[in-house]
Amino acid sequence: MKTREYPVQKLTLFAITWPIFIETMLHLLMGNADTLMLSQYSDDAVAAVGVSNQVLMLIGVLFGFIATGTSVLVSRSLGANSFKEASQIAVVSIVSNILVGLVIGVALVFFASDIISMMGVSSNLNSEATVYLQIVGGCLFLQSGIMTMGAILRSYRFTRDAMYVTLAMNVINIIGNYLFIFGMFGLPVLGVTGVAISTILSRFIGLAIIIIILYKRIKPTLPFSYVLKRFPHIELKRLLKIGVPSAGEHLSFNGSQLVITSFIVMLGTEAITTKVYAQNIGMFVLLFSIAIGQGNQIIIGHQIGAKQFDAAYKRCIDSLLIAIGLTSIVGLIIYLFSKPILTLFTANENIIATGSILLLLTALVEPGRSFNAVVITSLRAAGDVNFPVFIGILSMWGVSVPLAYILGIHFELGLVGVWIAFMVDEWLRGGLMLWRWRQGKWRQMTISRKVQSSVS
Repeated sequence: MKTREYPVQKLTLFAITWPIFIETMLHLLMGNADTLMLSQYSDDAVAAVGVSNQVLMLIGVLFGFIATGTSVLVSRSLGANSFKEASQIAVVSIVSNILVGLVIGVALVFFASDIISMMGVSSNLNSEATVYLQIVGGCLFLQSGIMTMGAILRSYRFTRDAMYVTLAMNVINIIGNYLFIFGMFGLPVLGVTGVAISTILSRFIGLAIIIIILYKRIKPTLPFSYVLKRFPHIELKRLLKIGVPSAGEHLSFNGSQLVITSFIVMLGTEAITTKVYAQNIGMFVLLFSIAIGQGNQIIIGHQIGAKQFDAAYKRCIDSLLIAIGLTSIVGLIIYLFSKPILTLFTANENIIATGSILLLLTALVEPGRSFNAVVITSLRAAGDVNFPVFIGILSMWGVSVPLAYILGIHFELGLVGVWIAFMVDEWLRGGLMLWRWRQGKWRQMTISRKVQSSVS
């Protein structure tokens, strides 16, 4: 059977990135739609979902690392014209991640209440946060499947297909929220439970759609019988070699965020709600860096597979400059309109005032975060995966967490102190990541890996 070819030289950053940008924005809109619609129900419901989602983001890292390894390895294989290898890696990652999602989901159904209680959440939020975590967390296999298959489609350059799936999920989710939160057409008013139901319904339909697209797009057809014939220890080892360190970085970040959230819980429900609003709005700045970083990783993965090291180096620097410029401009614009935007979510003047200050600080945080979103994905695509993890753990837990407590709680700066801690952490790590990329050790790592592969 004749296979497709994926010439690296046709992979422009804009062509790869704009559908990823739209897809990422749609994911953010889905979260903001939940927040905006729940805010019309109650601020306590917003806080409950915000706390539960912080847990889900932390747990999601445990199957997110397989998707990360998949994107890198499939991109490299396609860049080297190894299409059979790319399809085998794709199959192994899909099966593995869905199984991981199932196991974690079952655990969350039984232990959701204990997890929420451990975070010190007040009794008026505990029950709703637990229900949301049980329903959405219990169906994490839907998210793990969508995440992995989306990574595969993007690596094969079908970024628009992944975008269309996310668009469909958003529409379904918003309709579900409208029906279940407000009790339309005689349906019961379900509040947080309704948001959870519409979330899993949209993911179930999204998974069905992306399976169909994957079957039609990838040629030759993905060999799912491959995982039945033999235990894919070689592919799993390669996925874990990239994915586990990458997961370590994300796990460290989400773990530190969970601890910092527990600090914010000390400040009260109003502070939690303000954090949720400010971070949801601020994510619209971050999405530029995320999209550019993901597109950049795909391109550099192809270039590394084709041994185009100088082109890969230049691609990273150019992508970084674009990300810094865009996040700076968008961050400033959002701050200038911060009060009208926050008014869409709440009428609480304290939340609006504090949230506006946080969005000003967000405009200073996000350019620093661009370094991490772009340069870390470049290092990962080149195989230099351990350095970002080491520096990430050191900075997040040695700088961000203690500084958030010292400024936010000890010196009573509240959320402003927490955001200053975020800013110091992001800029420090970002500078170190750029130094590592410019140092060029990833070139030697790539060459060494090629030699070992040829020997074996």
